[in-house]
Amino acid sequence: MAGRTKKFVIQTKLGEREIARDSVLYFPHGLIGLDDKREYVLIPVRESSPFLLLQCVTDPGLGLLVADPFPFYPDYNVKLEQAEKKILRVENLRQIAVLVTVTIPRNKPEETTLNLSGPIILNTQARIGLQAPQVDAKLPTHFRLVNIPREESDKD
Repeated sequence: MAGRTKKFVIQTKLGEREIARDSVLYFPHGLIGLDDKREYVLIPVRESSPFLLLQCVTDPGLGLLVADPFPFYPDYNVKLEQAEKKILRVENLRQIAVLVTVTIPRNKPEETTLNLSGPIILNTQARIGLQAPQVDAKLPTHFRLVNIPREESDKD
């Protein structure tokens, strides 16, 4: 390929997808345990789903289910160190998006959890990402979505 094309096709856990080159997110340090995987894209799982697939561009088998934590946990608060802000090239907070990984056990969607202790922070303008482990011991690695207070009572 002589020139850079605006779109390219990748294999994902959701099948083949055409991706805009300018939608690629670069993680300078990779993700925890995946230091050598640095380029990802966000793919909606379904149109009305709150979940996205953070798909590695170079590894079709590596896709993490992620979600915006705030609809599920409105009081969620992420602390970023100066070094992290520098890596992300943060100029103002409007550039930042926060995602957390989601685990849905096979055949047990009622046991779905969010990992609130290892958020993925994105600079949506610079297209740079970083996983920023939180030291707040109150933030669980497995926050069950069924723990969310509902407006109507769901008692059996």
